[in-house]
Amino acid sequence: MRRSPLAMAILGLLEDEPLHPYRMQQLLKEWGKDQVVNVGQRATLYKLIKRLDEEGLIRARETARDHRYPERTVYELTDTGRDIRQRWLTEALSTARDEFPEFPAALSFLPLLAPETVRELLTRRREQLVGRLAARDALVDGVGFELPRVSVLETGYQHAIVEAEIRWLDGVLRELADGSLTWHQPELDDAATRLHTGA
Repeated sequence: MRRSPLAMAILGLLEDEPLHPYRMQQLLKEWGKDQVVNVGQRATLYKLIKRLDEEGLIRARETARDHRYPERTVYELTDTGRDIRQRWLTEALSTARDEFPEFPAALSFLPLLAPETVRELLTRRREQLVGRLAARDALVDGVGFELPRVSVLETGYQHAIVEAEIRWLDGVLRELADGSLTWHQPELDDAATRLHTGA
């Protein structure tokens, strides 16, 4: 089975105690791990839990029955799951792997849009990133006490990445503004402008 952020998170959560899937999702959100692990789709979570169970990395411990809630299966970590999780963590921490986010892919086709359109779009992205930094800072500050540094390392990493992207965007936006970064393909510019304005 291939590792994934969500699979590592599930195996990590089950180290402390057996949990049912809904509680796993709750804890990931409560602890702010949804900033680094995609837990938005419950169907995806349930599908992955089923796969981890089939692979023998977790197992059903009991089925909880409460008349207020649907029947819930509580899962626990197996020894195999613990070994695999440790291996995954070791590999993920020690090995730089190619990842393919969509933003660099979009940048590689920048000449399909007019420079003015790109400037507007990147400005909008920058504003969103600044807002994201502020929201993350407010979340950490809102805890009400100082968290152990090891508990917020991923938050610090993401903060640094977003700050670096904002600095990079500032440079690109300056170049677009002063004309040192530009391109001209009239037919593409016209099509992009019509698409962007809805004309």
